Amino acid sequence: MTIALSHVQALALFLLPGGEAVPQFSERGDAFFQGGEPLSLTTTCGSPRKDFIVEVNGGGLVLADFDTDGDPDLVVVDGSTLERAVAGEPGEPPRLLLNRGDGRFDLAGGEWGMSGGRWGTGGASGDVDGDGDPDLVVTQWGPDRLFLNDGGEGLREVEEPFRGKRWGTSAAFLDYDLDGQLDLVVVNYLAFYPDEVQGKADGACRWKGHPVMCGPEGLSPVHDQLYRGDGRGGFTETTRPAGFQARDAGYGLGAITLDYDLDGDTDVYVSNDSTPNHLWVNGGDGTFEEQGLALSVSHAPGGREEAGMGIACGDLDGDEYPDLFVTNFSGEPNRFYASRPSDRGVRYRNNTDRLALGGPSMLYLGWGTALEDFDLDGDRDLFVLNGHVYPEADRAGTDTSYAQPDHLYRNTGGRFAQESLSDGPPRVSRAGVAADLDADGDPDIVAVELDGEIRVLENRGGPGHWLSVTLTQEGGNSSALGATITAVVADGLLVGEVRTAGGFQTSVPPAVHLGLGEHDGPLELRVRWPGGHVTRHTVQEVDRAIEVVRPAEEPAAEEDE
Repeated sequence: MTIALSHVQALALFLLPGGEAVPQFSERGDAFFQGGEPLSLTTTCGSPRKDFIVEVNGGGLVLADFDTDGDPDLVVVDGSTLERAVAGEPGEPPRLLLNRGDGRFDLAGGEWGMSGGRWGTGGASGDVDGDGDPDLVVTQWGPDRLFLNDGGEGLREVEEPFRGKRWGTSAAFLDYDLDGQLDLVVVNYLAFYPDEVQGKADGACRWKGHPVMCGPEGLSPVHDQLYRGDGRGGFTETTRPAGFQARDAGYGLGAITLDYDLDGDTDVYVSNDSTPNHLWVNGGDGTFEEQGLALSVSHAPGGREEAGMGIACGDLDGDEYPDLFVTNFSGEPNRFYASRPSDRGVRYRNNTDRLALGGPSMLYLGWGTALEDFDLDGDRDLFVLNGHVYPEADRAGTDTSYAQPDHLYRNTGGRFAQESLSDGPPRVSRAGVAADLDADGDPDIVAVELDGEIRVLENRGGPGHWLSVTLTQEGGNSSALGATITAVVADGLLVGEVRTAGGFQTSVPPAVHLGLGEHDGPLELRVRWPGGHVTRHTVQEVDRAIEVVRPAEEPAAEEDE
């Protein structure tokens, strides 16, 4: 693909007059307000000592247009302390912040207020009742929660919508059986009972000679769950009938939806901590089969299990097939699995070192991530948020640190160059999500700092053009999750899949954002809607956000695209 500006051209935007490089993102200090006054937004996740594993993963982020005014709002999923959880006291409540339209947010109250649950972790958004506005799922160490959106005017919690009281981390909405209603995957981590797990003070678990919290090894992993939606806000668990249960459970952390083989239905990829990753292949008949090992996305080369955290997904090379990226523990490289279609089907190849992503990531422990064109030059870049799980990482002899710099991996035309993500200091970062918060055409980032601030990283932009596309269709899956959007430009294809799942304990708006480089239009869009029907649309002007509505009457679906 040749539409991208050169790496030299892209970097020229981020050099000060004296030649000093400026990071792609700047830390925005005026992002949050309450009653018109600046607000420092922080989260809680146990004690700073991190005596137990429940205290180390942090909270979650959900971006969606909850008030239906055209810009993404933000839900911050907060945690608790072990003392409060054991005493049966509620944790910190999820908080909704409404976007002013310029990337600044007001803390919402009134009908938007949510109560505290046991211990919030992550979340997902999707229109589960088919009324056209996004609803909210909050995962927990405890029962997962569902909040229905009342026409963009408030959130109403549904009593006990899901089974069990597991430790849910990430969640993903999809229409796995193509009935037009949204279904849900909840990824679970492990069985944690405070009175049965030794704390750091017991000295039972050590890392590089230092006493640390115990887990996940030695604790019991828990199977993930699949729920079928009825289109009215109700869910029935179908984990076993649908075959969505691996022989061996993993310590689940990240989840993303994708159509890995372009057969028209939605598959699910799950990153597992210290256990093999799972790729759930949709059989097209309401069932799944786990094929992570067969498709070469479950282990490191040589068969070693790695500690997967966050997931990014996107078509890097313009072949229309989605590639996968997984962030891992320190001492393990982050992994890039490149899709390789052939006459015998689709498999993946480990392209980590070929893309220069391995060595530069070895010292860091990665979490939130996304594969987006942050500099708008026509190819996708990566961001990775880093931070260790052990405060003891700051001690001598560990070869790492607790707080770590976050990174941008800039695509330089076939390889990635590691750069500082922002102008902020090293942090103990966790969840992160990317979307255009201020309507200026480039994706910004929201990041969670463990026991610290929620940060908004404003994108300084790039030299290229862009297009943001949302889809609308009738029925419960109103945002057409699972659809694929392909921009046909002079020098190749730019492809994006409509999803709200991704990263680690996060959810994104259902928009496909395309960096176009020097291409200033017009261009052709191909939309493959859920179920396989294809429509074509000509876009005369770029550098804007557009909505494509599915036609009410359709001709016969096209088989080959």
